[in-house]
Amino acid sequence: MGEWEDDIMAKSALTDHLTLAGLNLIQQALSIYDADLRLAVCNRPFQTMFGLPEHLVSPGARFDETVRWLAKNGEYGEVDDLDAFVKDRVEAARAFMPHYMERQRANGRTISVEGSPLPEGGWVTVYTDITATKRQEALLRARSEELSDQVLSHSEELARTNRRLEATIAQLEEAKRQLTEMEARIRVTTEMTPAHIARLDSEGVYTYTNRRLSSVMPGKRSDVVGIRFDEVFDPVTSGRLKGPVAAALRGEASVLEYDDEGSGRRIRTAFTPDRMDPDGPITGVYLLSTDMTEEAQARAALAQTHKRELAAQLTSGLAHDFANLLTIILGLQGRLERMPLPLGAHDLTEATKMAARRGGTLLDKIARISGPHEMRTAPVVLRDFLDGFTQLGRAALPEGVTLSIENTVEHPALMLDAGGLQDSLLNLVLNARDAIGGKDGRIDIRLANLRDTWLEIRVSDTGPGFSDHALANALNPFFTTKGDEGSGLGLTMVYDLTKLAGGKLDLSNAPDGGGVVTLRLPLKAAEAEARPLLILVVDDIAELRAGIRDTLTHMGHQVIEAASGEEALALAEIPGLDWVISDLRLGEMDGVELLSRLAARHPQLRLALLTSLPENDPRRVEGAARWPVLSKPIEPTRLAAVLNAEVAA
Repeated sequence: MGEWEDDIMAKSALTDHLTLAGLNLIQQALSIYDADLRLAVCNRPFQTMFGLPEHLVSPGARFDETVRWLAKNGEYGEVDDLDAFVKDRVEAARAFMPHYMERQRANGRTISVEGSPLPEGGWVTVYTDITATKRQEALLRARSEELSDQVLSHSEELARTNRRLEATIAQLEEAKRQLTEMEARIRVTTEMTPAHIARLDSEGVYTYTNRRLSSVMPGKRSDVVGIRFDEVFDPVTSGRLKGPVAAALRGEASVLEYDDEGSGRRIRTAFTPDRMDPDGPITGVYLLSTDMTEEAQARAALAQTHKRELAAQLTSGLAHDFANLLTIILGLQGRLERMPLPLGAHDLTEATKMAARRGGTLLDKIARISGPHEMRTAPVVLRDFLDGFTQLGRAALPEGVTLSIENTVEHPALMLDAGGLQDSLLNLVLNARDAIGGKDGRIDIRLANLRDTWLEIRVSDTGPGFSDHALANALNPFFTTKGDEGSGLGLTMVYDLTKLAGGKLDLSNAPDGGGVVTLRLPLKAAEAEARPLLILVVDDIAELRAGIRDTLTHMGHQVIEAASGEEALALAEIPGLDWVISDLRLGEMDGVELLSRLAARHPQLRLALLTSLPENDPRRVEGAARWPVLSKPIEPTRLAAVLNAEVAA
């Protein structure tokens, strides 16, 4: 069936519905039978007046069955021969002659019956209860000798007025019933809609609202009818809404997307003028507010991904050429060092080589920022994560600088990228340490949930704070206040990871001095799982350490790295360390010797080896006799089994 046919059928159904509603408003009973003496339509008073059953007022009901039912129920008084009576009525109906008659019903009431034939066959009949009118006429006739013609005329006019009044009352009752049903349907529809629907009058006072305000913007009350909108919202949000409300009252529809300060939600509100007549005055404003928080978070993450892809395309070619230049510079400086040079020249070549190597390190940082990064969210138990990070953060601070962490988040576990969050927090702690300088100071990390929308992490320090120039440029790549000691990519990395998670980052200064960095990450509660572990990975090849680190952080654990046995011995002093996983071949101090010394110093540590040596290698056999040995490349399932103590040590 085509769309136009569907449209015609829909319009026809609507017309039938409206026609029947109009007939029900008529005070008189009405019925229409077709040329085959079958009911085409009737109104509700027809059924009510004669007490007809449902099957006799349904379209298609036979006229003779209706007459027979009425006769059996005494509508026509005593009927001697029922079949003959019905036959006479049917024959009279088939004549289709206009007629008017008045008859007294068995219940004592008097009705008038007026029938008219229809051009296409059939007829329409109107039944009117004229009992009251007949009583008045009888009374008037009885007292006609006492009443003047004028009084009689007034009485008849009063009777007609009463009949019209009764008809009007019936119409109003029917209209009221339909309006009540319509209002109930509209109320159910608006309450089911996942949006806040409301109306303001010309003074900005709520005249209507559904019950969705508190669900769209947690913390707001839902019963706001009779209250001005600027008394419902906080001053910041109210200020944002005033302009669009005023514009709508001038006839300008608009849409506004904004952050609600009270709930932290991203809200989109449509403002529509309320004008009953296209040329009439505007009497109010309709509001439709929807929660766009998750969509905004997804947009932010997608936009950051696109920026990273663009940055990678722009920098990959430049980085390749730059790396080649650095390689040439290092090669030329090496050749110069092998030549006889004047006094002091070797210092210059060594400085040049150091600068070239620093350029290589900078290239690595650029690659990590602009290269692909996969968000690996997993259930993270905040208490355990923060316990592990506390030890890691304090190890990076000098004496005199304290680290304080406070967690007031209501959920014990959240879905987070633990590795990315650890990198971001450590970067912020190191920046705060550098800002404090060589003085005593304090770094505070505060975690709280902003209702059920954001995880808010606030990192503050007692340093001098951000300058105005830094507040404006600190998130730009390569901006640094540390001179030659800084790359200017630390905060950029934190900003990048935060945006990839769909979050926000804000820089400010505390009222009493000191810098403040505020992260907001999407709050997604999770079921608490096993406590994440703090693991030290030891390998002299940076690429291998990075691969193992990614595997472990994807499993929800926290990782620190060491490039040698000596560095590992120093880092093993960090409180809270759970595991040390070391490569078997490390150089001067191999993995077996390292783990032996660690076992003697820290018997509570759990230890494991990594190696690509065959199983019959003597050093591997020696290590396997004491600790679990993982073969390279590492299988995540085997690694998880070792960490969960499912494989005997």
